[in-house]
Amino acid sequence: MMDRRHIFDVESSKPRSVGPTLRRFQRYFRPYWPHLLVVLALAVFSTWTYVLAPDLIGQVVDCYLTPNAGADASALMGGGEAAEANCWYADDTANLSRSEAVSGIREIILVLVGLFLAGAVATGLQFYTMRYAGLHVLNRLRIEVFQHIHRLSLSYYARHEAGDIMSRITNDTDTVQQAVNFALVQVARGGIHIIWLFYAMFSRSVPLALLAMTTVPFMVLATIWFSRQARKAFRRARREIGEVNADLQEHIAGVREAQAFTREDENIERFRAANAANRDANIRAVAFTSALAPALEALGYISIVIVAGVGGVLMVRNQDLFGSLISLGLIVTFISYTQQFNQPIQMIATLWTNIQSAIAGAERIFDFLDQVPDVQDKPGAIEMPPIEGHVELRDVWMRYIEDDPVLQGVSLAAQPGQTIALVGPTGAGKTTIINLLPRFYDVDAGAVLIDGHDVRDVTRESLRRQIGLVLQDTFLFSDTVMNNIRYGRPDATDEEVIAAARLAHADSFINTLPQGYETILGERGSGLSQGQRQLLAIARAALSNPRLLILDEATSSVDTRTERLIQRAMEDLMQGRTSFVIAHRLSTIRSADQVFVIHDGKIVERGTHTELLNAKGFYHDLYMSQFRREAPEPASPNGREAESAIRASS
Repeated sequence: MMDRRHIFDVESSKPRSVGPTLRRFQRYFRPYWPHLLVVLALAVFSTWTYVLAPDLIGQVVDCYLTPNAGADASALMGGGEAAEANCWYADDTANLSRSEAVSGIREIILVLVGLFLAGAVATGLQFYTMRYAGLHVLNRLRIEVFQHIHRLSLSYYARHEAGDIMSRITNDTDTVQQAVNFALVQVARGGIHIIWLFYAMFSRSVPLALLAMTTVPFMVLATIWFSRQARKAFRRARREIGEVNADLQEHIAGVREAQAFTREDENIERFRAANAANRDANIRAVAFTSALAPALEALGYISIVIVAGVGGVLMVRNQDLFGSLISLGLIVTFISYTQQFNQPIQMIATLWTNIQSAIAGAERIFDFLDQVPDVQDKPGAIEMPPIEGHVELRDVWMRYIEDDPVLQGVSLAAQPGQTIALVGPTGAGKTTIINLLPRFYDVDAGAVLIDGHDVRDVTRESLRRQIGLVLQDTFLFSDTVMNNIRYGRPDATDEEVIAAARLAHADSFINTLPQGYETILGERGSGLSQGQRQLLAIARAALSNPRLLILDEATSSVDTRTERLIQRAMEDLMQGRTSFVIAHRLSTIRSADQVFVIHDGKIVERGTHTELLNAKGFYHDLYMSQFRREAPEPASPNGREAESAIRASS
């Protein structure tokens, strides 16, 4: 079977920059900027509660546990005021009694508990507010993707797997949602924490702050390198999960064929290979993100060792550092600062996995949203007036692949109320012609005119609203019979639906279903025969009351009895409408007003059924070969005479 990877690599090979992706995603948050301001304010407050804690812990050490050390350090600087100024709950730390020290420690502990509780509440509110905004943003993004699915031309779906498209609206948006709801909040909070710690450390002691910052450049370099590698790996991982979904969707849809041809083992092996590729891509991505966290943790411990070691030596030797004396409480404070400084960096590194995966997912989503439909309404397109039924194809050329034309200079005309039959071998271009009428595709040259209007000059909606389709492969939704018939005209009453079903000769079998018109059909109408699905499709077309009708191989997959029933339904439906009929069973188009014979993208013959038979040309050969296939072998030497009689009666 075909390898799909080339389909996905077309888009994924384009160079990308994270900046445009993030800026584009930012636009989705604009309606929720008040929520983001609340999140920011809560993040600042909760961060402040945690940053203040190390200073209070240092006060416990210098002011209550070793007050004389604080006084001595102050004396070395020329007095005790500097040390006293840092003790919020004591005026004279050098002469505290035991009870006063215990009381002071108790007060600081209560303050710390209050700060931590307030910080926890602020953090909870922060996550709730962010999730509220994030869920609304993701809801809007999913709706945009779903809307774009319906706007894209059929040519896009001919080139892309449905499973990969589904993966973009489910897996990729879920990945973005996880980052928005949790990772982005933590990263923003961590960034604020780092900025606040910078301020706190440099305001307390510039020398110790510089010592604590010695490993920061290495942390930044490690984060940049690992992030770039992880982002590449996650882009591949998102593509691979899209292929897994495409494989899964295809095999579910084709499970009957797989069982019929005993291809279960081969399909399992194929899916195992796709799943393994997805696993390996994710393992590679996780390897980079997993390596980043311990690397930053090791650098963080080195910072603590530098602060504790250098600061401890200077404190013991009573040496100053750039004019600043170091106390035990200050060292304890900075060890706590350094630990807190490392924590958000490590947290950001850990959450970077989600963020990189989310960026890759967002790129795939925006890639899809950036796909421009091949068929669009031109500026100034007008509403299609009520169709009378004049249809003309004027020297039409059409190709799906460059240098491989499907239609070559096709010209034909139909008058209102006429039935036009298109016949020819498979691949001749018949379906392409009828796809041009509702403008599913645009011509490469020439024009398609309806009532004198070029279909490119009118809006697609106003055009397609007046065209009815009954295709060979009827698609029915997992809904009631009533709603499936009503699909083309949602405002129709139940009585109108039943009338359309009677016109299509579908009412009798519908009433035999368990709940009649309220019976819920399975996926694609499972549980119904091919003929019953066709009758429902005819009823759906009849209810929409189209002025132009297209019937594509509507009787090719049913038995003779059902064919006659469908044929009667189609004849009733075609009354008074311009109809284009494609039929492999040529006996079904004897009453057509015009028959156009298509071969290799050209009209090789045209006329009525009788005229074309009498011409003894291509159509005659098709018709006779079909009778030979369908007629039983002659049981006697008079078989040739019987065949001649058939020809004569024709």
